[in-house]
Amino acid sequence: MIMKPAARAAFFEVLRRANPNPKTELEYASPYELLVAVVLSAQATDRSVNLATRALFPVARTPAAMVALGEDEVREHIRTIGLFRTKARNVVALSQLLLERHGGEVPRSREALEALPGVGRKTANVVLNVAFGEPTMAVDTHIFRVSNRTGLAPGKDPLAVERRLLRNVPDEFLPNAHHWLILLGRYTCLARKPRCGQCLVFQPCGYRQKQAIAEGEQHSRSPKTRRRAAP
Repeated sequence: MIMKPAARAAFFEVLRRANPNPKTELEYASPYELLVAVVLSAQATDRSVNLATRALFPVARTPAAMVALGEDEVREHIRTIGLFRTKARNVVALSQLLLERHGGEVPRSREALEALPGVGRKTANVVLNVAFGEPTMAVDTHIFRVSNRTGLAPGKDPLAVERRLLRNVPDEFLPNAHHWLILLGRYTCLARKPRCGQCLVFQPCGYRQKQAIAEGEQHSRSPKTRRRAAP
């Protein structure tokens, strides 16, 4: 079921009222730091990345400083993150390419970003949206799940969902839609146990099982149910 235009507008209006200025949960102070943080966040939580970059960034805030630090030292700083060896290699290599090709600056085109080691379409879209305000959609597992489950932008793969989101999301909401959808998927529209009874966009959502899930949540929270479950 594909969400109708009026429902899509209501969906994002609710999210905007609840969080008018959504932000990424990654910590950064420049487009370069954001780029590095997003590369490190692949198959890792934002919290684990932030813990690592709080030590890494003070000693390597620029591509030149990162290259000077070297792969071995970068690896030691990010050892607590999954795939840290490959990520350390990519971070140093992309920093070197930024120096060689872009004067040490993060480029503002998807093609140039995707030419950097460790940077795919999703990472490039995050940087373009968060660092430069481009109306892009970085489809991660959360956005893919939310888009399909709610009927907002069904698609068989991330690229299909991205393209449909760009068509379906009203222009006024597009700059922040990426953040709203990630937060919705991360904290409410969970993969195994969606919290439909607590969801802000319960009404416009097209998920067929939402009512049953919400009723189940309400039943589990009722005092009568808790008394029966007590020993």
